[in-house]
Amino acid sequence: MTRTLALLTAAALLAAGCRSKPQATAGMSAAEHAQMPAADTATASDRVPVRLSAEQAGAIGVTYTTVERGPLARALSTVGEVRPAEPNIAEVTTRVDGFVDRMYVDATGVTVRRGQPLLAIYSPMLVSAQQELLTAHRLAAGTDSTDVEAWRSAQALVAAARRRLAYWEISGEQIARLEQSGEVTKTLTLGAPLDGVVLEKMVVQGQSVTAGMKLYRLADLSTVWIEGEVFERDLELVRVGAPVQVTVTAYPGRTFDGRIAFVSPVVDEQSRAGRVRVAVPNAGGLLKPGMYASLVLEASLGRDLLSLPAEAIVMTGQRNLVFVVVAGGALEPREVTLGPRAGNRIVIQDGVRAGERVVASANFLVDAESRLMVGGGMPGMPGMEKQP
Repeated sequence: MTRTLALLTAAALLAAGCRSKPQATAGMSAAEHAQMPAADTATASDRVPVRLSAEQAGAIGVTYTTVERGPLARALSTVGEVRPAEPNIAEVTTRVDGFVDRMYVDATGVTVRRGQPLLAIYSPMLVSAQQELLTAHRLAAGTDSTDVEAWRSAQALVAAARRRLAYWEISGEQIARLEQSGEVTKTLTLGAPLDGVVLEKMVVQGQSVTAGMKLYRLADLSTVWIEGEVFERDLELVRVGAPVQVTVTAYPGRTFDGRIAFVSPVVDEQSRAGRVRVAVPNAGGLLKPGMYASLVLEASLGRDLLSLPAEAIVMTGQRNLVFVVVAGGALEPREVTLGPRAGNRIVIQDGVRAGERVVASANFLVDAESRLMVGGGMPGMPGMEKQP
């Protein structure tokens, strides 16, 4: 029987042993079989180095890889909803009581520019305050400047009337024009505080309004937020400023670039996930509030890490082993400590050095022979003798 057949036979015996109670193997006594290490309790010391010729390695499909050192990153995927960026939201309110005299912007979804008129409010309070300012000016003009106290009082009345109008968001230019012309303006025109889109309109033509009432809700959508959730186990990999790739179903094949702007300091008790906020430039307005988006976060694991392909590691459930090519070509079993996974690669925290060659495939067959060779190998199978 060839050595390759012996390896394959050994693998089959191990698989059978996992499915049922071990029986005495043909050609072995019960005592010899009892000396074989069990799969679930074996360690690196229960194995011995294995020697394979090039022909034998090729016959069972053994290939090799090298322990690499370098940066590693893992892609985390989640979904989220497009929302206006909170710092770019503004609500238009009035500080006077009155009635909506004219609507310049009378629908939601309209794009507006900063300072653009939104509506005009007729306010008896505003008319009265303007008249008070004009009256204060006339009193000041008729006051003898030699009477210091009277002159100061007149100037104080003018200043108080100006402040009252300023508190109602009457601009300095409007106040100056009133003082020069002496013509009372019956309406107060409210303008857009920013460039953006009307998200909500809460008033209609002729409606009565009171101080503090919300009239419009605007948002600058040149930058939007997308909020998603990341599982608790992955939160340590998420960093503010990390790049994020965003896709939406409305634009197949197109990717938007964003960055993590915020990581929630709390974890949801039900989902065991933390919220992350991604800021995405949206100059063209393609990303619209309410859209669902897919997020791929590039989470860096480190810049100087040892790693191996996952298939190069034999995971027994209790130990993690690799077979390292040592002097003379022997395959030495070595226990390794694993770190996080990045795609098909796993970080190796201890057990190997950069540049070492290890078995990359068919390592379960190499592992089977390594364990069967403990104690001298399986009697009657050539080539299974224990290596020096």
